[in-house]
Amino acid sequence: MELKLSPGAMTVLEKRYLTKDASGRAVETPLEMFRRVARNVAGAEKLYGVDASMFEEEFFRMMARLEFLPNSPTLMNAGRRLQQLAACFVLPVEDSLDSIFEAVKNTAIIHQSGGGTGFSFSRLRQSNDIVGSTGGIASGPVSFMRVFNATTEAIKQGGTRRGANMGILRIDHPDIMSFITVKEDPSEFTNFNLSVAVTERFMEALEKNAEYPLVNPRTGKIAEYKSAKEVFDKIAESAWKSGEPGVIFMDRVNRSNPTPNIGSFEATNPCGEQPLLSYEPCNLGSINLGKMLRRRDKGWAMDFDKLRSTVVASVRFLDDVIDMSRYPTREIDVMAKGNRKIGLGVMGFADMLVRLRVCYGSADSFRIAGEVMKFISETAWEASRELAGTKGPFPNIKGSVFDMPRGRPVRNATVTTIAPTGTLSIIADCSSGIEPFYSLSYIRQVLNGVKIPEVNPLVEEVSKDEGFYSTELIEFISAGGNVKDRKDVPEWIKDIFVTAFDVSPEAHIRMQAVFQEFTDNAVSKTINLPQDAKPEDVKNAYLLAYRLGCKGVTVYRSGTRAEQVLTCKSPLYC
Repeated sequence: MELKLSPGAMTVLEKRYLTKDASGRAVETPLEMFRRVARNVAGAEKLYGVDASMFEEEFFRMMARLEFLPNSPTLMNAGRRLQQLAACFVLPVEDSLDSIFEAVKNTAIIHQSGGGTGFSFSRLRQSNDIVGSTGGIASGPVSFMRVFNATTEAIKQGGTRRGANMGILRIDHPDIMSFITVKEDPSEFTNFNLSVAVTERFMEALEKNAEYPLVNPRTGKIAEYKSAKEVFDKIAESAWKSGEPGVIFMDRVNRSNPTPNIGSFEATNPCGEQPLLSYEPCNLGSINLGKMLRRRDKGWAMDFDKLRSTVVASVRFLDDVIDMSRYPTREIDVMAKGNRKIGLGVMGFADMLVRLRVCYGSADSFRIAGEVMKFISETAWEASRELAGTKGPFPNIKGSVFDMPRGRPVRNATVTTIAPTGTLSIIADCSSGIEPFYSLSYIRQVLNGVKIPEVNPLVEEVSKDEGFYSTELIEFISAGGNVKDRKDVPEWIKDIFVTAFDVSPEAHIRMQAVFQEFTDNAVSKTINLPQDAKPEDVKNAYLLAYRLGCKGVTVYRSGTRAEQVLTCKSPLYC
């Protein structure tokens, strides 16, 4: 089988994923990597008396064709010494030194294996509260978060990348204001994403322009009352300055908890799309929607038969990963195999829209997003039911939302998640997650400062299909030129090549909401704001996301972070 990979894909694979010898030289090809992963993951079938060879071939083909890719730890570690295949974990942090430093230790182990970690620091007593055992004064959550940040700094994941964390604090914690503003200093918490866990009680107080209570986590008593508007304004101002914190609507997240009998959600993975219980991991994978199309006489059309077979195979793959992964702790192993959560998502959505000649952010794009994600969700759940029939339901199904006398049992407590697919989309040479194109030409910064110049390959494809291709056009785009400035490009083609900052914040949020409607877990989506946006625009984005049913929201105003993953070649078009 021939595998065509972009220069960016080869750079990422060689530096991070391919097996290396003692000198650091890659000793496997990308196809050999996909074979290694397929053989290892399909080995889980043997546990159920099933011939693994058939599924090995199916898994290999869909990865080698770049139709589906699992999360990075699976590609890096399957069939190798670590054998830790899950992407993300949530670790509990209770209000004691033993719990805090047990979490620090487990964080180091997880990051070394390529996983990311999420924490809620809401149980830690507020700063200046009493420490009963010593009679001293507590330093508060932000102080202890620095220990986790320093630990992450000291551990390089698998020798290839820094770890990633999500730090969450409830909006009713007395230290919420210091948490909200801490990343206005760009040197603080460089290994953390931060989100505020927003409650519906807070949102109701905000609507009424009222105060709400801050609660001492040690005593459960009200510490003080705070103006909801003052806190909300500060969140928006800080996010306007630095892109953080994001917000997570935690009550809404918990309403979709499939196993409330086991526990409540307090935290998510580093990018916010995967709410997890304490010690719970999840493994993710994404289908490349740009490959789920078929050529017609004129243009392209969705290939739902191909999408169905890819979803079914992907669900089986991710379920097999649960059995094959070697988990960092016994508690994580128990939770992984008890709930058997998987998170199947998509990438290449913007590519798909261009091939369908649909503008991202248009009414048609929302309709297509809903149709495709609804189809994926329904197909994935049916696949999970089929697996439950042959391999058994997830062990914690009793007492869960699936514990119904007449319902067909399911194999997995969740099946869908929309992840950001950062490096996976580089490997697959497609648009990331459900995002629009960032730019048609850009410099992508990956892996310790390596910079890769890239031009969207669809510019050449579409220009040839529609009869206006020229080498001069491609050179113009490569140099950072804007397709909208070209007289040789038809206006209707210019409309389909929209980029992130062409899409209104409202359209970004509406797209997230459409995908969220048919996604079990949550949706990773950046709400891009232009550099001249105001804090009021941030507030409006948060409120719209809440009204439309999103589980969380992250905004990013252009130019507010020193190290952007993507940078336009010409700032004129950013």
